[in-house]
Amino acid sequence: MLDGVNRFGTTSDMIIQEVELNGEKKLLAIDSKGLYLTEQSRVDKKHADVNRYGVTRQVFWDLLEENGFETFDLFEENKHLIKTVTAGKAKMVNPLKASKRGMK
Repeated sequence: MLDGVNRFGTTSDMIIQEVELNGEKKLLAIDSKGLYLTEQSRVDKKHADVNRYGVTRQVFWDLLEENGFETFDLFEENKHLIKTVTAGKAKMVNPLKASKRGMK
């Protein structure tokens, strides 16, 4: 895991709410690709969550909308939960040197 971000699994801080669809309890989660549905048995495991990467997200969005959820609004309200992966620490830039680079 890089910077505490689980790139393939689902962690509890990604869960928005529990929903019931067609008599089944699911968890609505979010990541950088959007909303998806998963099961409690997949949360906080060290294994990849097939619900997160193995299904086209549009399938989840359509299912949610068919059941009265406003997917765009849900995404916008919860996008602050999305964690991003960085490729290492950012290099510090000296502002004096940076300002001189632009000059000829």
